[in-house]
Amino acid sequence: MHVVNQIGLLFAALVITTAAQATEVATIRSPDQQLTLLVDLDEQGQLSYQVQSGSDKVIEPSLLGITLNNTDFTKRLSLAAVLKQPTVNDSYQLFTGKQQFVDYQANSTVVSVTNQQHETLNVRFQVSNDGVAFRYELDGESSDTRVVMSEQTGFNFPSETVAWLQPKAQAQSGWMNTNPSYEEEYLQATALTTPAITNNGWVYPALFKHQDQYILISEAGGEDYYSGTNLTNNSQGQFKVRFPDQREVTSNGGYLPEHTLPLLSPWRLLVIGTLQTVTESTLGTDLARPNQLTNTDFVKPGIAAWSWGLLKDDFTTFPVQKQFIDYAADMHWQYVLIDADWDQKIGWEKMQQLAAYAKQKNVDLWVWYNSSGAWNNTVYSPKSALLTRADRIKHFAKLQAMGIKGIKVDFFPGDGSSVMAYYEAMLKDAAAHQLMVNFHGTTLPRGLQRTYPNLMTSEAVKGFEMISFFQAFADKEAQHAATLVFTRNVFDPMDFTPMVLGDIPNIERKTNNAFELALPILFTSGVQHLVTTPEQMTKVSEPVKAYLKSLPTLWDETRLLQGSPGKHVVMARRSRCNWYVAGINAQDKAITLDIDLSFSNFSSAQLLSAGKKLTQVEAQQLNSKLFSIKLNPNSGFVIITKGDNNNECTTSLAH
Repeated sequence: MHVVNQIGLLFAALVITTAAQATEVATIRSPDQQLTLLVDLDEQGQLSYQVQSGSDKVIEPSLLGITLNNTDFTKRLSLAAVLKQPTVNDSYQLFTGKQQFVDYQANSTVVSVTNQQHETLNVRFQVSNDGVAFRYELDGESSDTRVVMSEQTGFNFPSETVAWLQPKAQAQSGWMNTNPSYEEEYLQATALTTPAITNNGWVYPALFKHQDQYILISEAGGEDYYSGTNLTNNSQGQFKVRFPDQREVTSNGGYLPEHTLPLLSPWRLLVIGTLQTVTESTLGTDLARPNQLTNTDFVKPGIAAWSWGLLKDDFTTFPVQKQFIDYAADMHWQYVLIDADWDQKIGWEKMQQLAAYAKQKNVDLWVWYNSSGAWNNTVYSPKSALLTRADRIKHFAKLQAMGIKGIKVDFFPGDGSSVMAYYEAMLKDAAAHQLMVNFHGTTLPRGLQRTYPNLMTSEAVKGFEMISFFQAFADKEAQHAATLVFTRNVFDPMDFTPMVLGDIPNIERKTNNAFELALPILFTSGVQHLVTTPEQMTKVSEPVKAYLKSLPTLWDETRLLQGSPGKHVVMARRSRCNWYVAGINAQDKAITLDIDLSFSNFSSAQLLSAGKKLTQVEAQQLNSKLFSIKLNPNSGFVIITKGDNNNECTTSLAH
């Protein structure tokens, strides 16, 4: 009861500040002048912000502030300074995702406040054409450690706003105590007052809609000492940043942000605009810390064959993995992932033989590791092999000598600050041995793929694995997929492990093959693990096989052509001079989509669409850039255009 009352008081403060008389202390506008962020200080000394898009208010007055173990910056604050900063201009390269070369511009202002102890907190605001962001900064130097106990950062929306929210699973729950791992389903267009399903709140990214404006909330750019946060809401529909459960830690590790000065929070970011603006935004990487690696030559995106997706544990054997290497070579795919218990079922010596055999076939291997020590009850191995730097260096050096190119690391314990430090330590040590990384049973990357480009992908999604286990979830695959495009996968790579082209053992498939073929375009992942098997591939048509042999995983440009969260989506992505367009229908009725390809100067275009049977795909050439296509429920399509070298596509290559 004490905890409930305390939370209620915190949220009550959010209501009080909107009623108190506030003085505007700063106004920051986007470069195109369409977004306006207002910063206010009220009579109680509480700092707040609000956001307008054009003349529409999309964020009502919402509190700012943090509480530390030795001081408080939530009330009785005084304005010290408002410092306009130089325009932020940044350009960078990504190795995963929807856009390889990115430019970012924002207007910036720092609002500096002091508390009753005469200590200073800076809040840095940045407003770009696609959204607003802010972070807390404690400057200076100290020998003593500061602990951030809580944030009162709020997000108050106008009435009648609806939300797409994914609950965060309870810590230490689920199979073998492996939660939370960001593997739940999004609630669809739900009310702001919807109570959280667990006492662990809602995960990022969270999508909101007010009238014709969408708002996507997430965080990015956190230091390795700061916890991963998420959202909680109250009965008035007000949202607030919350810290993780104290059990979301590595063995004997901490869960709260803890560091000497200077101390920086992650960026709190809100993408604001049309659904196209949200989907095409790169704000989640714009605000991430820059690339920390001096060598990225070993970072190579690609497609991976993977036996475990459909065949599970019993097929992690030498003969089966050799078959999958042959399969990847035939498909011109770069990688094969060999999953859990390979050290027992194949062994190090035989793995060396597989790596050598794969190299002869121009295929490289990834291998699986268990991240955990004592924080869950999993038994899959190799386990407890990466807990210390000495252990990591020992294993990574051995893998590098064998020619292994990447590791998939599973079963992390949540969002505590000690876990965030573990992620970064692992990425640093892996990069030193030219290993790429895939995190599973994990949290959201939060832009970490920019900071450490060897992070190729992360799970943090209820993916195909759960479709193969549960019929109820298989029944909802289409709606789930049509939601992820606008939420989880907007900023960060997502290892959904898509695309089954035949039977799923003990599961009745609902989506057809045309739908499945669309997923590797709709979902971005630096390494795209495709679950379909060699046997299933022998039954597909040559046009389908040709498409999959040339499937990109790194894109130069992305455009949302049309869509609605949880209902349907049509996305176009460009790789060099070729466009790949994919669409799916998640509604319970057929829809007719008008497709306009006039943005693409193609010399030829092929349409892959559903045939009469679930696994049948029809191929036809398109002669017009304007056409209509009817999509039945659980169906999809793919268009592959071939373009001539011209200014449209060569400009980005020379960026």
